Amino acid sequence: MKAMVITELGDSNVFNLQERETPKVKPNHILIEVKATSVNPLDTMLRATQTPWSENLPEILHGDVAGIVADVGENVKSFKIGDEVYGCAGGIAGINGALAQYMLVDASLMALKPKTLSMKQAAALPLVSITAWEALHDKLKVGPQDNILIHGATGGVGHIAVQLAKVFGAVVSATVTPRNLEVANTLNADNIINIEEQSVADYVKLYTQGVGFDAVFDTVAGENIQRSFEAARFNGDVATILPVEDTLQVALKSLSFHSVLMLIPLVHGINRAYHGQILSNIANLVDAGKIKPLVDPSDFSIWEVAKAHEHYHSGRAVGKITMTMKN
Repeated sequence: MKAMVITELGDSNVFNLQERETPKVKPNHILIEVKATSVNPLDTMLRATQTPWSENLPEILHGDVAGIVADVGENVKSFKIGDEVYGCAGGIAGINGALAQYMLVDASLMALKPKTLSMKQAAALPLVSITAWEALHDKLKVGPQDNILIHGATGGVGHIAVQLAKVFGAVVSATVTPRNLEVANTLNADNIINIEEQSVADYVKLYTQGVGFDAVFDTVAGENIQRSFEAARFNGDVATILPVEDTLQVALKSLSFHSVLMLIPLVHGINRAYHGQILSNIANLVDAGKIKPLVDPSDFSIWEVAKAHEHYHSGRAVGKITMTMKN
């Protein structure tokens, strides 16, 4: 099979097209004929820099995949040859990823693809949907009428989180940069906050009567996390997906602070079936018209992964950058 392979870390030019042996199916696994994948920040980090997962880095990157089941291993009951599936199932921890014609995956990490989406659209969903679900459902336990703030409304995780929080019945406020206001207004948030026109104090007063938000999900983090701490009410909840240095406000406001790392089942083999369950739930919500992926209009093939990474680094993308399998 053809595959885009890396043998060293570096810029986007480290990818090389090579011939590799097609994986053989094994128990509890399925072999997927890859149709599409997407670019996540993690993929670019693994390609370029030393990370906590660099020691056992596979040569074929990218975790998100959408494709067709080509073979089924022993003990797999949930899928059959020909099924259209999607998931986040490799590109890390010694498991080869989706930048190839075929990908061998643990079946428990996968789900049937949403029927109403193309392969390109479905490939945009797995990592970001799992992250949003774990943050909102498992960590923040968002429910009806909770007043929640989501930073980064049009980002990969952010745009799913906005829609998912509405599914859970929350009142949703979401921040966005001015250039993405039009797109943000399509996501069904109750309040869209232009971060260049409204301060934290402004929108806390306007949307919470000065009390603060019950929960904040920060998909931006970095310096922005201090705005999250400021925006949360006393004894509120804050979740983020990235490392945080200064957590003094967590103590001073008695916040419950949550870190979200969706990689744990994939990397450590813990409760992998839960990711498959989340993706089944997301597929049902997509097919019911309650969640829609925001996909960047760029059109890259998997063999153009270097260009896709360059587009990501340019900062011009809106929504998820996807790549499809082309001859």
